[in-house]
Amino acid sequence: MSTSTSTIAASRPNTPVAYYNRAVDRLAPLIGESLLALVARIAMAAVFFLSGRTKVSGFLTIKDSTYTLFEQEYKLPLLPPEIAAHLAAYAEHFFPLLLVLGLFTRSAALGLLGMTAVIEIFVYPDAWPTHLTWAGLLLLLVARGGGAWSLDRLFGIK
Repeated sequence: MSTSTSTIAASRPNTPVAYYNRAVDRLAPLIGESLLALVARIAMAAVFFLSGRTKVSGFLTIKDSTYTLFEQEYKLPLLPPEIAAHLAAYAEHFFPLLLVLGLFTRSAALGLLGMTAVIEIFVYPDAWPTHLTWAGLLLLLVARGGGAWSLDRLFGIK
């Protein structure tokens, strides 16, 4: 017969584990799902939006250096560099905007997750620790949505 850890900690109220568990029980409600979703939305929006800003000048004018980057360094299969440059630049502006607003959060996160996969597989496969971090936050948003502090919630969008 085995006894669960929480049962053991409960039977010993003055152990370090019991003190730790009580502290966690007090802190957990302060960090709710909505705060986690908001932080994930803003973090991922910042990463991709800032990357998108390096590809354009002005509002959304693709820089010549962006075309060069897609021709010489990124070299995506199946997509001409001119099209890939436009798609990436627009996606890196549009999806982050949706994330910040919490509007169609799951779809925006899924789009950025797809971009992350393309970057990992075809462009920078050695950067997997960074891409795994992005994927973790984006998967949270795909699975759970934008949280209570989002336009999704206001408009009843899942």
